[in-house]
Amino acid sequence: MPELPDITVYIEALEHRILHQPIERVLLQNPFLLRTVEPPIAACEGQRVIALRRFGKRIAIGVEGDLWLVLHLMIAGRLHWFDASSHTRPKASLLSIAFPNGILTLTEAGTKRRASLHVATTAQLHEFDRGGLDLFETTEETFRVRMNERNHTLKRALTDPTILSGIGNAYSDEILHHARFSPLSQTKLLTSDQWTTLFASCRTVLGDWIEKLRAQTGTAFPEKVTAFHPDMAVHGKFGKPCPRCATAIQRIRYADNETNYCPRCQTGGKVLADRALSRLLKDDWPRTIEELERGRH
Repeated sequence: MPELPDITVYIEALEHRILHQPIERVLLQNPFLLRTVEPPIAACEGQRVIALRRFGKRIAIGVEGDLWLVLHLMIAGRLHWFDASSHTRPKASLLSIAFPNGILTLTEAGTKRRASLHVATTAQLHEFDRGGLDLFETTEETFRVRMNERNHTLKRALTDPTILSGIGNAYSDEILHHARFSPLSQTKLLTSDQWTTLFASCRTVLGDWIEKLRAQTGTAFPEKVTAFHPDMAVHGKFGKPCPRCATAIQRIRYADNETNYCPRCQTGGKVLADRALSRLLKDDWPRTIEELERGRH
């Protein structure tokens, strides 16, 4: 799922292409994408784009007439841009928005249709704001207070949209590895110094990845948006060596998600229980790096 760094780069690319451009036509090619009836989507046609905003992991396109197109790409949704002068034509998409200088489309891989589009007025925008803090617009003290309002694991707190804005599974793994904290550490148990470390790691990791994605994209439109980047430290790297200590990255799997971590850098050598697999293996489940490595020989 595109997270804060990805959404930031998407919005910057859109600003260069559609800001101040009139919407000529909106073609909804899958009715299940649109989740609202009023205002009608056709009301956006003929109106100029006057603003672009991020609401957590959503992209909001503001147009004249007090209207907003609010897109949530979910896991498999992706945006694409086709210049009017390009010979490449849009492929099958869920949504197509035509401008004088090109066409913006939304596609979704797979058969599950989770991406969504809402048409809203400014007065309705608050419905899409989950209340999470923007890490680049808050203070360490406010961050600490918000993270401490409920006793969660660090992994859960980082990815809770009512606590922090725009962080999901991928970048929470990277933040915790950078800070050298276990994903299962409890927020209520962190010391003052650890809060300082975590806040700095959040800003560093997110800021570094925004710059990396900007550099990778250049002046092009971001077409390689993914949660699994080759130079990520731990996310999606199960079994690969930790870039800091070379220990094999481990994971905790739950439903469609998994948490990746380094047992040497983050958990003091402890291998965290994978809910499904550890129950299956019981006493054979390795609990330390040493047991894990012995089992491989």
